Amino acid sequence: MPDELQALEDAARDFKRDADLDFVDPKRLAAVIDGLHGTLSTVLFQGKRRGDHLLAGKTPCGWVMQTCSLTPGAASERLRVGEQLEAMPEVAQALSSGEIGYQSTAVICNFRSKLREDLRQNIDEGFWIEHARESSVRDLSWLEQNVRYLVDPDSFDHQVEEDWEKRFLSISESGGMFHISGVLDRMGGAALEVAIESFSKRAGTADGRTPKQRRADALVEVVNRAMDKGTLPRRNGVRPHISVSTTIEGLKGELGAAASQLGNGMPISSKTVQRLACDGTLHRILKADSAVVDVGWATRSVSPSQWRALKARHRTCSGPGCDRPVSMTSPHHIEFWARGGRSDLPNLVPLCYYHHRLVHEGGWQVIRTAGGVRFVAPERVFMRRRRWGERRAA
Repeated sequence: MPDELQALEDAARDFKRDADLDFVDPKRLAAVIDGLHGTLSTVLFQGKRRGDHLLAGKTPCGWVMQTCSLTPGAASERLRVGEQLEAMPEVAQALSSGEIGYQSTAVICNFRSKLREDLRQNIDEGFWIEHARESSVRDLSWLEQNVRYLVDPDSFDHQVEEDWEKRFLSISESGGMFHISGVLDRMGGAALEVAIESFSKRAGTADGRTPKQRRADALVEVVNRAMDKGTLPRRNGVRPHISVSTTIEGLKGELGAAASQLGNGMPISSKTVQRLACDGTLHRILKADSAVVDVGWATRSVSPSQWRALKARHRTCSGPGCDRPVSMTSPHHIEFWARGGRSDLPNLVPLCYYHHRLVHEGGWQVIRTAGGVRFVAPERVFMRRRRWGERRAA
């Protein structure tokens, strides 16, 4: 091990042992660490140029990933920064002296690496150093893309196509929850963001959801509305829909009833089934010793004419303070349909997705009064902090 590296390790060890961290300037500490990131990038690029990855039997990126325990993206970035800093001494000096940070340096290096070869020699390093000092990394990235679009539109178009090839969406189920991860291109991501934003505002005065929860519910609403429109491609002659298998006992939520199931076999609560039954298409299937002996016609719990009459009577969701238009709601039975409630207008109110779920799964009650309908929140048990020696409130 070179003496210089040993001295650096000793200095770092002494700093961690002796420094009073309460008085360490985080900005100066970050500048030192960022400078070392730049040094590491240079060392890794020089190792690639020597062919150290060939001795390990790996690609340059794979060698860096193994050597430094990095992700593929971070490993590629280190090699790119090391290569471009060699051609930009002013940027390298600014990083080493703490004038600019490593992430800003990576943005500048990315800009140079994507330009045509004949354009790389004309980069004004002072211009980029000045903006790196004054701008956030996000603003600097925005500037990098706009400048590259102006000076080398072919490079910009090539990156757009590269980004398109990186798109993916993964949906998996674990423990009754669905996990979604993915990457979208610029237009796809912008379209999804706009669609979700239109459904993710607060739905009235009783809406206590976090912004993340509202966005999750908004995605579900976008999907449900797309299925309700009936414009999605059919599969096996049937338009996309959610199938639920239940029994009369399960629909009523009787004690001891078998769990209702989604089409993939996942069990769901009777409260969710009751909500879906408010405005679902129902099939009656008779079984004898597990064998199907009769299948009835499909009927809707609320007919199209009843739904049109309900929309003519209401302008918005009936939830407290909710201004969602009635076109974004579904009919709810005040006396639950699963418990014998009639599908007539006096027993129906329009509720948006959030308030409909709040009533069925959330334990809220809808009570018809002389002045309309009233929403009653369930009783909740609240915990509050108390001082030492203070008795708990009853």
